[in-house]
Amino acid sequence: MSFFHRYRRLKDAGVLGLNERNGDYIMRYNERRFYPLVDDKILCKQRLDAFGIPTPRLLARIRTQHEAARLGTVLGQLHEFAIKPAHGSGGSGIQVIVARRNRRWVTAGGRLLDIPDIAHYVANILSGMYSLGGQPDEAMIETLIHLHPCYQGFNLTGIPDQRIIVYRGYPVMAMIRLPTRQSDGKANLHQGAVGCGIDLASGQTISAVMHNQPVEEHPDTGTALGGFMIPEWRRMLWMAARCHDAVGLGYMGADIVIDREHGPQILELNARPGLAIQIANRAGLGRRLKAIDRLPDDGAGAGAETRVARTLALAACGWDPAAAGAIADRIAPHPGEIAEPGAACG
Repeated sequence: MSFFHRYRRLKDAGVLGLNERNGDYIMRYNERRFYPLVDDKILCKQRLDAFGIPTPRLLARIRTQHEAARLGTVLGQLHEFAIKPAHGSGGSGIQVIVARRNRRWVTAGGRLLDIPDIAHYVANILSGMYSLGGQPDEAMIETLIHLHPCYQGFNLTGIPDQRIIVYRGYPVMAMIRLPTRQSDGKANLHQGAVGCGIDLASGQTISAVMHNQPVEEHPDTGTALGGFMIPEWRRMLWMAARCHDAVGLGYMGADIVIDREHGPQILELNARPGLAIQIANRAGLGRRLKAIDRLPDDGAGAGAETRVARTLALAACGWDPAAAGAIADRIAPHPGEIAEPGAACG
């Protein structure tokens, strides 16, 4: 098959390519002035908290080497936590502490660290070792996410997350990323995690890939990957839609984890989400984005709950762009949710 015919088949299937994503969606709908609200994880956390969107609690932030030298006071009697770079990307630079033994801490990988070890690690974060562009950074210490029981069959190490693509405030595609031994416990598809496409209407997994190849079972546990129901799915869709109000980006990815005690929480937002989610769902983003474009602007914007309801209605009719007008008429915004200010007006 020639390149032209392969390209035409992908285009007809609505598969979104990298250049189209960048030129038609990211550059068009993501204003540069809003990028710091996503790229700076501390600023993003503060913004989401202000909009009532749950995130892991920030225990401390370390901005200088002098503060890093006082880590013994900062950590106090903490037994478990996560250390992250404020401007990291791709999950790099994250250190997870799961227990404390006397004056040392145990990492998720079983290593023992003392105060000088952790101070050295934090100093590397501050120097920009893990930041975007290698710029000087801040370190943040967060509460640890505990694995929800629903994931026990998929998990031997690490925390799964749900990636939801949000376009103009509407959730349009989702997948769950399951860590594996090969990915070293990280929910990162490029490192060997499993990506499972999720049916937006039901919250049920429908297909799965690993290294862009179809798989039916988790490689470590043998658990079937299809037909798994994501708990609190409607709430996660609402959270993802609400993130648009908080940070003002028109095209982004929302990464959500489910804590055993506190439920769904936004782990981070991504202004440049990857396209492998289409492989996991065996569906293209293009048709869905075009269906959203057929919805009315609703003045200042419909609220998150209305946007989620419209998303579910579009998903139920196969993302037919021709149905968007009737769906918008049937699911009108509530008066109280119009004129949500969001970052776009802040």
